[in-house]
Amino acid sequence: MWTRAPPPAPRELFPVIKQAVAYYLGIDGGGSKTTCLVGGETSILGRGDSTGSNIVRLGEQPAREALQQSVLAACANAKIDPRQVTRTVAGVAGVGRAEVREFVRETLHEIVAGEIIVVTDVEAALDAAFADGPGVVVVSGTGSIAFARNSQGETSRAGGWGWAISDEGSGPWIGRAAVSAVFRAREAGETAQMEQSILQTWQLSDHQHLVSAANATPPPDFGSLLPEIIAAADSGDSIAADILLRAGRELGALAKIAASRVFAADANVPVAMSGGAFAHAPNLREAFYNSLQAQLPHATLLPDLADPVLGAVQMARRG
Repeated sequence: MWTRAPPPAPRELFPVIKQAVAYYLGIDGGGSKTTCLVGGETSILGRGDSTGSNIVRLGEQPAREALQQSVLAACANAKIDPRQVTRTVAGVAGVGRAEVREFVRETLHEIVAGEIIVVTDVEAALDAAFADGPGVVVVSGTGSIAFARNSQGETSRAGGWGWAISDEGSGPWIGRAAVSAVFRAREAGETAQMEQSILQTWQLSDHQHLVSAANATPPPDFGSLLPEIIAAADSGDSIAADILLRAGRELGALAKIAASRVFAADANVPVAMSGGAFAHAPNLREAFYNSLQAQLPHATLLPDLADPVLGAVQMARRG
């Protein structure tokens, strides 16, 4: 008599792969780019880059593709199977809401094994600068935000509420301020040196077309103008230099607000910078330093920029 064989045991999504070493993923997902690093216990083994993965700004499908592409590229370069990953820490912009964090976690769970921890990109930047110790990190890139943590683990933030109502001192904020300054100069009978380079960057013929482009829906990439503004300031354009000075003051104000909530007024607060605008604009770093000295006289500014993806790897190693 034929008997029915018992049903096969359910197959795990990620079968266990025996291995002698642990692998850790760190992800930095921002508005313009996503970077993933594969690390061992002490070294970086591979890197993968893709487009932005801020879900709030870009939508779910572009964010999913960017996150997964960066991970798969990093694992390929490290010559490991994604199922060998022990722990992943993803520092992604826009994950303040629980449903967005869960989306990122599920997106990564589709391709990697192991524990998955989702934090904000600014938390990863803070860890890059200070590990799990106290400090303030100020980010100026596609957006801007300040995040502070004291020795008791209490945290505070300032800024980071989105380009339409916040992000003071960020790349897009600087770009918008520059376009506005170009028209204010025209009204005053002046010509900003950076006007022509702005037109060339956006491939426009004259200032009338600039009006239409600047007011378009969806809005243009104001952050793409940052290199032209930096160049204009370097060549003596006082209008461009003033915009970077204002941006530095705005970022200094964010640092003061965040620090004042968790540090005593006379505390010696370590402060770090992070983000693409800081990385590419020495004038902005200088303006921020001067503003910080005026608003937080006991602060100490770290000379090196904090890299969030390295912070994410550090967090993954610690667990």
